[in-house]
Amino acid sequence: MTARDLARTRDAVLAGDVPAALPREVVSDSWRRSLAARVDPEHGGPPLIYEHREVTRVRDGHPLAGVLPLLRDTLVSIADEAMHMMIVTDAQGHILWREGQRDVLRTAEHVGLVEGTRWTEDSIGTNAMGTALAADRAVQIHSAEHLVRTYHQWTCAACPVHDPDTGAVIGAVDVTGPARTFHPTTLALVVAAARLAEGHLAAQVAMRDERLLSRNLPHLIGLRDEPGALLAPGGRVLAAQPQGWLPSRVELPAAGDRVALGENGEGLLEPLAEGWLLRLHRRAARPRPVLALPFLGVERPVACLNGRPVRLSLRHAELLTLLALHPEGFTADGLATALHGDAGKSVTVRAEVHRLRSVLDAGAVRTQPYRLQCRVDADFLQVREALADGRVLDAARAHRGPLLPRSEAPAVREERELLAAALRRAVLGGGDVDAMWALAETPDGADDMELVERLLHALPERDPRHAVLSARLQAAR
Repeated sequence: MTARDLARTRDAVLAGDVPAALPREVVSDSWRRSLAARVDPEHGGPPLIYEHREVTRVRDGHPLAGVLPLLRDTLVSIADEAMHMMIVTDAQGHILWREGQRDVLRTAEHVGLVEGTRWTEDSIGTNAMGTALAADRAVQIHSAEHLVRTYHQWTCAACPVHDPDTGAVIGAVDVTGPARTFHPTTLALVVAAARLAEGHLAAQVAMRDERLLSRNLPHLIGLRDEPGALLAPGGRVLAAQPQGWLPSRVELPAAGDRVALGENGEGLLEPLAEGWLLRLHRRAARPRPVLALPFLGVERPVACLNGRPVRLSLRHAELLTLLALHPEGFTADGLATALHGDAGKSVTVRAEVHRLRSVLDAGAVRTQPYRLQCRVDADFLQVREALADGRVLDAARAHRGPLLPRSEAPAVREERELLAAALRRAVLGGGDVDAMWALAETPDGADDMELVERLLHALPERDPRHAVLSARLQAAR
């Protein structure tokens, strides 16, 4: 639309009439916000927030100060030729820098386009700087799209600049000039300059991260087995031990040295030169819950949590078996494959784990990754450990039968077969009569004719067990 059309549209909207041509959506939304903030469309002006000395102080501490030379090289010479000026604001819309064609700068002073003034929508209505900050997007405002009539002779294009560390808006880059010099490519130029600034800031952040890591990794390693992390100033996790125990960013507190870590409890922050060392806050030690899993040879599994029996579905028993076998934990995808094979779905596993946690309570099952947060007393683990230590008799006595005999979960079935095969091989290879008898008393061992024959050969005929095994062998034949 022409400047005249834009003026007619604005006047109609302010009068409550339906305009012949509707304003752009970004402009309409901005007018609505500005009018709700009681900005005077006819006589509004920007408030002066910072005097000259204060502007200098704010500039020195602002992150965009370091990219100002880059912005000058990109925008100022072009702004000069186009009879425009470059403006840089902070995130609150305060003009901190303005550079460009001398006559334009002088003219801008008469309408408050000077350092230290605030150009948010609630202060001065629709304008490229304030609207870009409010909408978090690049925007060009031309002529009567400005809500306040004073600025109908101006055109401006602005783009927000984001902190690459936190993603927060830290300011805006703007090119402003007389409306008669309006050019459609101005916005693209401003966007390119903002992206260059963000790229430069990202490179600085990467260098700072590298510096922080190289200087402070010894602090993290010095925690030894205690969970901890090195954090960037904004809370981004640069390194953690153990890996994956924290999300990618920690929400830092407004004050104090304590930070909430969800199910991980509470952390303590120690300031570093350019970031933080986070360590897990150890409260008074509470005894870890004890989870007993007697799953060998049972048709209907029952767990025991701190002495309390907990009836389990077969699926929940399978989950606990896998988590006990893998104390380092599982991802949802890993558990899905272990339980269902290639057809497994992580969403199904998440739902099952959620139900299991509600059944067990006491924080026995943790997430990210899924793991048991308790002391586990499992008979199948006792058999494993006894075999690993060469205690074949103890392993045979602990093995009361196959692991979850009704389970068809691939990983449980594999463990069941491996455990039974390893025990049989160790018992037959060792030749211990008591170990062979213990295995022969299990459901699988009772049907193992090779085991029965080997045991009969080893037992003296006067041993009462000899008669039992002879009868069993004769019945089998």
